[in-house]
Amino acid sequence: MTRPRYSPQISFGRVHHTRLRPAEHAFAYGIYFIRIPLRSIAHDTTKPALFSFNRFNLLSFHEKDHGDGKQALITWIDTLLQKEGITDADGEIWLQAFPRVLGYVFNPVSFWFCHRQDGTLRAILAEVRNTFGEKHCYLLDTGDSMPYGIELKASKSFHVSPFCEVHGQYRFRFMHTTQEESGRIVERTVARVDHDDPQGPLILTSISGIAQSLSNGSILRAFFFYPMMTLGVIVKIHWQALKLWYKRVPFFSKPQPPSSELSK
Repeated sequence: MTRPRYSPQISFGRVHHTRLRPAEHAFAYGIYFIRIPLRSIAHDTTKPALFSFNRFNLLSFHEKDHGDGKQALITWIDTLLQKEGITDADGEIWLQAFPRVLGYVFNPVSFWFCHRQDGTLRAILAEVRNTFGEKHCYLLDTGDSMPYGIELKASKSFHVSPFCEVHGQYRFRFMHTTQEESGRIVERTVARVDHDDPQGPLILTSISGIAQSLSNGSILRAFFFYPMMTLGVIVKIHWQALKLWYKRVPFFSKPQPPSSELSK
């Protein structure tokens, strides 16, 4: 079977974050992110002038920012999946992440959507990073097809915020819809990641966006509507942390990182 080929996308949307206890705290920001079809990208000869792959540009995507930082990404993810017994994710693999903006990026979480050749979703890898330069991956695998909209769970095993202990679980839910509006196809994605501790729901987050083709026009829109967005991500993380400290939310010291960079 010949695999269909896809082109990179840019999605404009919002990130929402709500903390329920011990003090209520919520915020929402406008954002954009890119979606890279990893199997197709090597064959894509139509990249816009303002976007580069593994080179500096207004917006760029660098393989070393993901995976193990050494191998080609498609080699890394295929090897990881096969080691975990997932041998049928042989279709397109879409990587959703923030791009580099003038060479800088920080990705709190990136998602790898791994499909079969028939287009069905087989597994999702959530690649999580903290501000200490550490990374951990959560492999979401039901053992079969994974329809969008179902709830997926993983035990929390990685330190992300000093205002959350490393225990409890994550609940993931991913939505993907395509419909026609005003004569054009509109593709929407939502990634929800909720954190429960032993007392129940603690933090509710979501990242949503409406996709469009990655073009010079969409890149300029992203750059001027959200100037230096990726630098703003790290600034806003520390600003929100300061607000939590002011609200006297308990602070937890950073534990030792997990022995493995992958959990299921």
